[in-house]
Amino acid sequence: MNTADLRLPVDVPSTALFTDHYELTMLQAALRSGSASRRSVFEVFTRRLPTGRRYGVVTGTGRVLDAVENFRFEDDVLEFLRDQRIVDEPTVAWLADYRFRGDIWGYPEGEVYFPGSPLLRVEGSFAEAVLLETVILSILNHDSAVAAAASRMGVAAGERPLIEMGARRTHELAAVAASRAAYVGGFSSTSDLAAGFRYGIPTVGTSAHAFTLLHDSERDAFTAQVASLGRGTTLLVDTYDVAEAVRLAVEIAGPELGAVRIDSGDLLLVAHRVRQQLDDLGAENTRIVVTSDLDEYAIASLAAAPVDAYGVGTQLVTGSGQPTCSMVYKLVARAESDAPDAPLVPVAKKSLGGKTSIGGRKWAARRKDEHGVAEAEVLGTGEVPPELADDLLLVELVRDGRVVGREPLDAARDRHVEARGNLPLSAMQLSRGEPVLPTEYL
Repeated sequence: MNTADLRLPVDVPSTALFTDHYELTMLQAALRSGSASRRSVFEVFTRRLPTGRRYGVVTGTGRVLDAVENFRFEDDVLEFLRDQRIVDEPTVAWLADYRFRGDIWGYPEGEVYFPGSPLLRVEGSFAEAVLLETVILSILNHDSAVAAAASRMGVAAGERPLIEMGARRTHELAAVAASRAAYVGGFSSTSDLAAGFRYGIPTVGTSAHAFTLLHDSERDAFTAQVASLGRGTTLLVDTYDVAEAVRLAVEIAGPELGAVRIDSGDLLLVAHRVRQQLDDLGAENTRIVVTSDLDEYAIASLAAAPVDAYGVGTQLVTGSGQPTCSMVYKLVARAESDAPDAPLVPVAKKSLGGKTSIGGRKWAARRKDEHGVAEAEVLGTGEVPPELADDLLLVELVRDGRVVGREPLDAARDRHVEARGNLPLSAMQLSRGEPVLPTEYL
């Protein structure tokens, strides 16, 4: 199911206060100085990938588009700004009519990225573009971190499906965003109904240990679940004794039992024992689902186990130890004057300690070898070399304030599979390493 075109509302009336105080004080000062209307170019990028990661995954683009559309200052928000004296009255009046009317280009959602990649380019007046910094970064940093973890888990899982089940391990709204990001990164379903409703992600779930404990016996619990959900259900078999639970499960549901779930213990050992027992009981087609605080390394360690699917929660929604991508939103070019046709000049702060930036409005391309495998991320500010013209990465997302780049979520999911597949094989290694592609500047 594709719900991308349903235009479901955001969770709050406006995204305008998903910002930092100093965005508005900069706006006020720029309005007073007369520089607020100066044409400006901001870019989102990261100076480095999280430690040991070989590639990043651009995720959250669709949510950014929703946030930009809903970034408006309603009457109660304006009253708050006025009452708290955050900005002066002329600035409040300017904000009352705020709509982003500029242009946005970016890497398409699901694409991979590397240090320096201009993931998003926001162009407009300084006033309208600077206000979007915090909300854009909060979305992209969170969603891309989850998607990167999901992608690594997908590599480890191979063809076995992954179930996102981390809603109870994070903020309730972050859980929905994490579910979406995990789906882009390769997960096939979620336990979170809000994510299913909002984004059309398939939802799954049967029962927890509480359901078994509710009943006088495990037999009663299994009998009730099968009676309600059918023989194809998944029975949780590690509440008491696993071997006895598996025996009961097949006795009650028969060989048509859909799956058993194991949520504790030595998963490698227990999975082998359960598979043997199921086969001996004639339930050769009953699948084994494992959960229990998995990450990509635990999933990889189960590659040789007779496991059919993995359920992942905490480690996924927290980025498997890397909960942010350290993306920044920097002014890289601005017009020489307030004239509409004034040429752009590159700008960048001079900084030590690894916080350097490169000025100029950039293009990005991915150079490939003769086999079609990516070999470098190439960035530049001048003319695009003819040999790279067909490999440009940025696509148009917003034109004159109107979203033109919205797409179904499945398109981003499919794109990620393709983009990851075009990387060198070393990108699939889970061991710590440098980015799999170098970044070159022309």
